[in-house]
Amino acid sequence: MDETPRRTTTTRRVFAIAAHPDDIEFMMAGTFLLLGRAGCELHYMTLANGSCGTNVHDAETIIRIRREEARAAAQTVGAIYHEALVNDLEIFYERATLRQLAAVVREVAPEIVLTHALQEYMEDHTNTTRLALTAVFARGMTNFPVEPPQPITAQPATIYHALPYGLRDPLRRRVRPELFVNISDVLPVKAAMLTLHRSQREWLDASQGIGSYLRAMEEMAEEVGRQSATFTHAEGWTRHLHLGYCAEDADPLVEVLGDAVIQRGSDSLGLPTSSSPR
Repeated sequence: MDETPRRTTTTRRVFAIAAHPDDIEFMMAGTFLLLGRAGCELHYMTLANGSCGTNVHDAETIIRIRREEARAAAQTVGAIYHEALVNDLEIFYERATLRQLAAVVREVAPEIVLTHALQEYMEDHTNTTRLALTAVFARGMTNFPVEPPQPITAQPATIYHALPYGLRDPLRRRVRPELFVNISDVLPVKAAMLTLHRSQREWLDASQGIGSYLRAMEEMAEEVGRQSATFTHAEGWTRHLHLGYCAEDADPLVEVLGDAVIQRGSDSLGLPTSSSPR
């Protein structure tokens, strides 16, 4: 196998790695879209295939439906779609899935990685983050085999964690991000992407009591906008520690998006600034 590091290009590659079809749309799509408009090459992947997102269809049918919906959403922003790896509720931090994801990471060679918070309301999200972190960390490790085989890469990769769904950690505490991205201008496109996941509207209303599917997304964007004290609608992000990934001062989200980003600071990654529920 050729282990020569992949040649880098002048176009930044952005890899959004989430758990389920529609997770990118809820918490990451505005920033993802802005990075694409700024000239970045976009890559879109969910580790799970959506197999449990229904009480109406059999697994084979809903997997096909949700794959088509996710591909359509990716195409809306010109992103390259990557196939899911496992069924819903089967995203485990284990060798086979890690090797498969690491192969995709080496193929993409991203310089910006967008993924879930370290603490989320369900284990599929949390395990996706853990897998993404290790897959990126191992991008240049010759002795870590991936499946299918891919040459190692050498590019720096800066990882950003989105806010958890619901803007709270699993103990109900509010989470404050480090960076706020202004998504007001692209909110209609973010909503259009979410609308393409038609199979999930009634399912989420019934299974999680979300109510209005689109309105839930908009309300979170409005709340993050209020936290920013600047923007009407925003998405929140926190950089992962640089060790093993990039330079200490690397912050390509700010570099690429400029005035669309403001920094307010957070006490710690993926943790609330207050221990009291509000």
